[in-house]
Amino acid sequence: MADALDDDIYQRTKALLEPGEIKLNGAVVHTEYDGGDDVKMMQATIDVGDVIAAHSGHDPNDCYVYSGNDDPDFSSNQHQGLTLDDEEFVWECQQLLRDGSFDIVIYYRASADHGAILDEIQELGFDVTGVEGE
Repeated sequence: MADALDDDIYQRTKALLEPGEIKLNGAVVHTEYDGGDDVKMMQATIDVGDVIAAHSGHDPNDCYVYSGNDDPDFSSNQHQGLTLDDEEFVWECQQLLRDGSFDIVIYYRASADHGAILDEIQELGFDVTGVEGE
């Protein structure tokens, strides 16, 4: 971890991956986007989601982003990647504005190729910290 802030996000992400119905891995994608860069932030979320979909055995073109605008249980910066045909879970994220810039805390099925996902997120130009579930 680069600093205490990264450690805090790492630990919170790790807690999200605790054993449940689905085994999960995750990533913390560090951006330089500030609160005024919401369009760039959403595009980064979509791009990262497409990487996860591709390495989870899904065609990114067969997935969509659900932002929960009609769901009171969703926060304004919470999004899910779902498949078009059966609304299967592909990924979920929170966009967190911390210390002046956004981080995307995203998690997905542990059966996805975790290493390839992290490598490709880096190829998009983002620093990324991988988080493995139990």
